[in-house]
Amino acid sequence: MLQPSLLLDHHTSFAWRSRLRAAGVHLGLSLLVAALSAYLVFALWYPYPYREISGGRELFLLVVSVDVVLGPLLTFAVFDLRKGWTMLRRDLAVIGLLQLAGLGYGLWTVHVARPVHMVFEYDRFRVVHLVEIPRELEDKVPPGIELAPLRGPTLLALRPFRNGAEQGAMTMEALQGVPLAARTELWEPYEVGRAEVLQAARPATQLKQRFPQRAAEIDAALRGSGREAAAAAYLPLVARTAEAWTVLLDANTAEVIGYLPLDSF
Repeated sequence: MLQPSLLLDHHTSFAWRSRLRAAGVHLGLSLLVAALSAYLVFALWYPYPYREISGGRELFLLVVSVDVVLGPLLTFAVFDLRKGWTMLRRDLAVIGLLQLAGLGYGLWTVHVARPVHMVFEYDRFRVVHLVEIPRELEDKVPPGIELAPLRGPTLLALRPFRNGAEQGAMTMEALQGVPLAARTELWEPYEVGRAEVLQAARPATQLKQRFPQRAAEIDAALRGSGREAAAAAYLPLVARTAEAWTVLLDANTAEVIGYLPLDSF
């Protein structure tokens, strides 16, 4: 017959193993849900390079890491077989619902902050995020263009200003925080503005001359696109993060062929 002290130790050891096992199962399920959420975010909403440009990776990791860690910790804290399965199932259900609510709110935050278009803004590209588009402009999107495509950011251009008054008014609003690229009434398909893109773009050979210390990186990006420097061009890209980027273009078609984490303004 076990001594009372040994029986207590055995009971305590079993309780700890049960808690660890329950928390481990919860952690595995949480990681599976996090992996599915990561696919949604990084395959659709923030494909490369937008996870770098728009800060989506940091925001998602913050939300998911808190959610993944908190759920299993709460399970470890409340799991006690002495409660009985009815009360235990209720506690675990509450934890699961709280965890799903937290994940849902986090994904909604990532969703509304996601990039929706990369827009040619007369002499540069700018990434436009859903949260940057004023509500009053949402119904002014030209026919054939989606306000916020769920399949990931698309390429757009801005039409020319109709007159000096329109240019002056919109430029003043841009200085107050509404970038021109976020003005939906100026949007037009990228193909329509292709000639203006090519006119504004600069030869990629100049990029190598300006940044000789980054020549190997520039050459690698061009090789990855299958173009020589003489057949490529570039334009700067305004990013939400502190670091500016550069868009590489085909010098004949204005097709986007690559990106570089390089400030080419």
